[in-house]
Amino acid sequence: MNILILGSGGREHAFAWKISQSPLCKKLFVAPGNAGTAEIAENVDISVMDFAKIAHFVIDNQIDLVLVGPEDPLVRGIRDFFAGSSHLKNVKLIGPDKIGAQLEGSKDFAKAFMSKYEIPTAAYATFTQHTLSEGKEYLSTQKPPFVLKADGLAGGKGVVISSDLEEAQNTLEEMLLNQKFGEASKRVVVEEYLSGIELSVFVLTDGQNYKILPSAKDYKRIGEGDTGLNTGGMGAISPVPFADENFIKKVEEKIIKPTIEGLQNEQIFYTGFIFVGIMNVGGEPYVIEYNVRMGDPETQVVLPRLDSDFLELLKAVAEGTLSELSLEINPLTATTVVLVSGGYPESYEKGKTISGLAEVTDVISFHAGTSQNPPHIFTNGGRVLALTGLGNNIKDALHKSNQAAELVKFDGKYHRRDIGFDLMEE
Repeated sequence: MNILILGSGGREHAFAWKISQSPLCKKLFVAPGNAGTAEIAENVDISVMDFAKIAHFVIDNQIDLVLVGPEDPLVRGIRDFFAGSSHLKNVKLIGPDKIGAQLEGSKDFAKAFMSKYEIPTAAYATFTQHTLSEGKEYLSTQKPPFVLKADGLAGGKGVVISSDLEEAQNTLEEMLLNQKFGEASKRVVVEEYLSGIELSVFVLTDGQNYKILPSAKDYKRIGEGDTGLNTGGMGAISPVPFADENFIKKVEEKIIKPTIEGLQNEQIFYTGFIFVGIMNVGGEPYVIEYNVRMGDPETQVVLPRLDSDFLELLKAVAEGTLSELSLEINPLTATTVVLVSGGYPESYEKGKTISGLAEVTDVISFHAGTSQNPPHIFTNGGRVLALTGLGNNIKDALHKSNQAAELVKFDGKYHRRDIGFDLMEE
């Protein structure tokens, strides 16, 4: 099969790394890719949002399967674009249609869906600039802390949590009237605050059948001890110790099954990944949010634990035959530590020379924000590399990831050393 992966981050490098191991893979392309994907695939200089150029490339290169990495092209309707073309409609594409992608593209859509199908989630209400006064009044009836979420895509930055009522009301006004998060905050969801431990559960579905992939937990804050600004993710671990068989069974019965059934009832064409952000509240799972693709950096700890042929699974998803395959999971623990540019998640410089990668032998180096001018590799983003170690427990795997993190050098490099500390047994 000829495969095209859309995206340029660590998630897409992990996809390419895993797919390249499949005997089904004939030719592998990544658009636009990074310095890591260039080592195992052919990078193509096409934006993930340029559907016309993607279409020409798919046709010219006889692409059999397209794997969409990021959410933006899915929310914009890349599947619908393919389905509407006589030349592309038979190409296997992994990802939901435009309506299905609203599970991530609109917080209000997702909350209404959960409410309709009785999927456990926080109580909520949605407001626009025309109902701002009602929104402020609603906040005054809620208990702090107050959770405000931009309805649309905001690059992971559209959530504000405040313990002060006046501050929360002012933030609501900023979001609705001053477009604090641009178009994404034309509508704002005000949510009940859930107290517990977060984790991510990933589902692969062909629309009828599904497989539950390994659970993971990522770490968003820039500082150790979960302090400082939110980022795209500073590291991740898999599996999550408290997400035992009993807990995952609850997730399956209360969340996954009604989600799949709800999509079918709504006649939403959904193939691909459902990434469920979950809060464990006293042993009970509540949905924080849906995402319609794999997570980053969670993919970098989930795929290394997958013993099954990943491309074979994707092919089955596209063909509606997922129930015919079994899912084989490696019992080892995986940890990934993300190396970031100095200044991230605020302003940072690019173009710093990376050295030491050749010395990293005991972990998997997934590139994210990198570029190359052989023989040199340079930083090209905020999150630069994700270093994944495998071990019998979090401590062993993290030791490998942190050792590798010390070997890699670039000006301004920073990483957290405490990934998974909160889940380690004393």
